[in-house]
Amino acid sequence: MPTLYTQADKNTRSTYILMSVFLVFVIAIGWIFSEAMGSSFILWFAVIISIVMSVGSYWYSDKIVLKMSKAKLIKFEDNKELYRLVENLCITAGLPLPKIYIINDTAPNAFATGRDPEHAVVAVTSGLLQKLNRSELEGVIAHELSHIGNRDILLATVVVVLVGVVALLADFFRYSLWFGGGDRDNRGGGWIVIVAILLSILAPFFAMLIQLAISRKREFLADADGALLTRYPEGLASALQKISADSEKLEVANRATAHLYFSNPFKGKKVSKLFMTHPPAKERIAMLRGMDKKDV
Repeated sequence: MPTLYTQADKNTRSTYILMSVFLVFVIAIGWIFSEAMGSSFILWFAVIISIVMSVGSYWYSDKIVLKMSKAKLIKFEDNKELYRLVENLCITAGLPLPKIYIINDTAPNAFATGRDPEHAVVAVTSGLLQKLNRSELEGVIAHELSHIGNRDILLATVVVVLVGVVALLADFFRYSLWFGGGDRDNRGGGWIVIVAILLSILAPFFAMLIQLAISRKREFLADADGALLTRYPEGLASALQKISADSEKLEVANRATAHLYFSNPFKGKKVSKLFMTHPPAKERIAMLRGMDKKDV
């Protein structure tokens, strides 16, 4: 019988494995493109772009996401009950109190962002506050605080940067190949050029799949850690059930921010699990309700 502890450990190990595979994948692509072009310039290009993107994402991603989501900062007197709930969970988790934002949208959802626990943000929709009871709301907030405590925001930033670097490498390679870039005398043989061309087409697609797989694993881990924090898995399971059954679409969500939310903000779209930003709600609920409560 799995417990919350074993589930968290399992998801952590799976995420590290996926991240390692991703890094090897990016390095291998860079090497193949360089060999095919007979020039190391493409590797320097990848390094510089990844550094610039990483720094920009690290410092400004939270501000961009909050702006895109039309989130408004609130103070203690604006919603005392929500503030106290977040504060109590932060004390239990040993985390500093994050800034709290509310998104004026009737679809129930939430997300966490910020570069580290000291600069973290928790944003909830007005619909979440209206449609969930206290134990359900506590479960959702605990899930988001777990993302903060697990440094998921930093991990998500790194993964997004890696996906971006793969796409840029692929575009740059095709551009260089078509317009005669690189060292013609030192270019690789026909087979490596063919492999590089195929990778330039397929690599961004596979990179996206790895990104989505990591995102799904982190959601499972945050569910497990959130249940550990509240000691009441049923609250989080009930919240998932209620939110997934809600038919309202989150108007402020888009493809760039969808992976941040507690639950998939796009309702009514049936896609393969490979292309989901979140695990199916049924699987998350089953995991929570399958835990042995004596170990919580």
